[in-house]
Amino acid sequence: MTVPRRLEGKVAVVTGGASGIGAGIVRRLVAEGSRCVVSDVQEGPGRALVAELGDATVYQQCDVTREDEVAALVDTAVDRFGRLDAAFNNAGIVGVVGPFAATSLADWERTMGVLLTSVFLGTKHAGRVMLPQGSGSIVNTASSAGVQAGLGPHAYTTAKHAVVGLTKSAAVEYAASGVRVNALAPGATVSAMTAAVITGDARSLEETERYLAQASPGGRAGGPDDIAAAAAFLASDESWYVNGHCLVVDGTREVLSDRSRKYWAARDDQG
Repeated sequence: MTVPRRLEGKVAVVTGGASGIGAGIVRRLVAEGSRCVVSDVQEGPGRALVAELGDATVYQQCDVTREDEVAALVDTAVDRFGRLDAAFNNAGIVGVVGPFAATSLADWERTMGVLLTSVFLGTKHAGRVMLPQGSGSIVNTASSAGVQAGLGPHAYTTAKHAVVGLTKSAAVEYAASGVRVNALAPGATVSAMTAAVITGDARSLEETERYLAQASPGGRAGGPDDIAAAAAFLASDESWYVNGHCLVVDGTREVLSDRSRKYWAARDDQG
């Protein structure tokens, strides 16, 4: 497939960029002409992706719950490539599972740190560069579990709903300076997390893809490339009139809702 070159000359930062949806976003951005700082705690996959994509990318390890490390990502983009045009706050985990009564405060706060505080930090420090330059696009990864309950465990669902709210609130503040803030809400995407929900085995990607293809009205499974296509649109000037929006990219959410609810209910029963 030939992709447009809508991002020629732009510079992006992608957290959680070493695998899954994040790696899909990095590949798409580079294919469209962007240079990228790839951030992840997974150093091996991160460096392998940069080796694959070449000089348009640079890897930097980052704990997205630490403000100094998030700030350093933004600084690296400017130091290495001269500017920052797009920031993708994509890093995430499933986090703590189980009923409220069995959830420790420490586990809850760690989950919120990775899924929500990281988005705040990324939005804050991307804004530090974008607001003075008068342009930029911030894209936060939410989830279909952030727009409908029952598709994920309690903490994950809470955090992803909050990401949508943070996105809308930041969009109001940043709009006057020419900076847009939007969210992506991936649904049933072929990934390790979806495989765990459907098969109980995070490694069963082929089985997951077959199931999603059979369940999808379109007859095919959604993958990281499909989320990346939406991400590239939100980063591009074509989406200049889209701000404070949560774009759900989820062809099979309703089909999967009953199965995913049963899965998380079973995990909750196990504590």
